[in-house]
Amino acid sequence: MKYYTRRWIRPNDLNAANRLFGGQLLCWIDEEAAIYAACQMKHQTLVTKYISEIDFMAPAKTGDVVEFGLEVTDAGRTSLTVKCQVRKKGSQESIITIERMVFVAVDASGRPVPHQYSPNDAKQVA
Repeated sequence: MKYYTRRWIRPNDLNAANRLFGGQLLCWIDEEAAIYAACQMKHQTLVTKYISEIDFMAPAKTGDVVEFGLEVTDAGRTSLTVKCQVRKKGSQESIITIERMVFVAVDASGRPVPHQYSPNDAKQVA
């Protein structure tokens, strides 16, 4: 798995327990994974179809830097399945892993359309 993006946890990203707010992290994950999937699919219009079980394994606090690891695990004619792991940059402690995020390429009317993903290109497109 390659790690593509990093975020610095700031006070406005925290919940009442002074830990990274789960909703904020999920927003970042959806955005990062969608950008990654769009690059892989060579198609800019896509939707998040499915996100598998979410298990928060460790907290992040103000000042922590988290990084987002992404990889393609499956591809269909109109869809791409991505695995995501978020970990602390310094310790590499895993914060969350999502085994399956499914993205679907769509046209202007929201109907699924074929994408251009090729497993041979995956290592070159980030």
